[in-house]
Amino acid sequence: MRDRRERIKNTPPWLNRKSSFRQRVLNLLIIIISWSAITVFFYVGFSMFFDTQLEDELKASYGGLDKEYVKLNERYDSIEVVLRNLEERDLNVFSALFESKPIDLYVSEERDDTISNDQLLTMTNKELGVIFLSKTARLDSSLTNLSTTRQSLIDTIKAKGDDVNNIPSIQPIINKKLTLLTASFGMRIHPFYKSLVQHNGVDYTVPEGTRVFVTADGVVKSAVSKKTSSTGLSVTIDHQNGYQTIYNHLSKITVRKGQKVRQGDIIALTGNSGLSLSPHLHYEITHNGEHIDPIHYFSNELSPDEYNRIIRIAQTGMQSFD
Repeated sequence: MRDRRERIKNTPPWLNRKSSFRQRVLNLLIIIISWSAITVFFYVGFSMFFDTQLEDELKASYGGLDKEYVKLNERYDSIEVVLRNLEERDLNVFSALFESKPIDLYVSEERDDTISNDQLLTMTNKELGVIFLSKTARLDSSLTNLSTTRQSLIDTIKAKGDDVNNIPSIQPIINKKLTLLTASFGMRIHPFYKSLVQHNGVDYTVPEGTRVFVTADGVVKSAVSKKTSSTGLSVTIDHQNGYQTIYNHLSKITVRKGQKVRQGDIIALTGNSGLSLSPHLHYEITHNGEHIDPIHYFSNELSPDEYNRIIRIAQTGMQSFD
């Protein structure tokens, strides 16, 4: 112990000062490092739970852009649906006018444009803009094709003149709300035989005595007044271009065989004659002897939205009444 005291006592003063300085510097470094670690810890913790004003502004801006992109994408999808409906309707009109298979004026390519929300969140504004501009370009192309087709149809209609009126293009009854169509064209369960049979027309459930309108210009080919037949009272109109329309289960016929009729004329009243489950009108269209779906021949009185709606109604199947 005394040797240690003697060593300290014999240590030069300058060496003691140097050791003391080093100790102070070391203590200062420890304090600085400690406070720096505490500061970083609190900053990281604060950042995890609270955003700075700049971060709040950036997030709000990004959120607004993301919402705007989603809205524009939804709007694009809705416009694309309308265009598809118009395309289908135009092709049906084209087929009716030229009485042949429509020319495919639209270049359809298999593509998957589905982008999940998670993918959208990871994309930059530049990437989102590229996707949106690509979709807009396809939409412009579709609009151009649609405009060309429309003009072609207008020119064809002008060239055909009054012959267009000989193509069935309206509903045989007043059905503005589209709620009276109760059975569509296709395989249906027969209401009496309970077997699956081809239903060659469409059924409208209406009260007995409802007015029936001829759907195109033509001549009355037959007016069957036998209530005992399966079709009951029936009228067949020859439109003299390969088309014929048939109206069954009537209660009264107001035209005679050989009479000329114009589109919209009243030719009969609905009823429940023949093999019928309840009062209704059964309406058929044939072209060159072949039955075709009447649902595509209401173009003269339906908007694209109404046409799309009546197609969805027809696709539900439903139960025929004859």
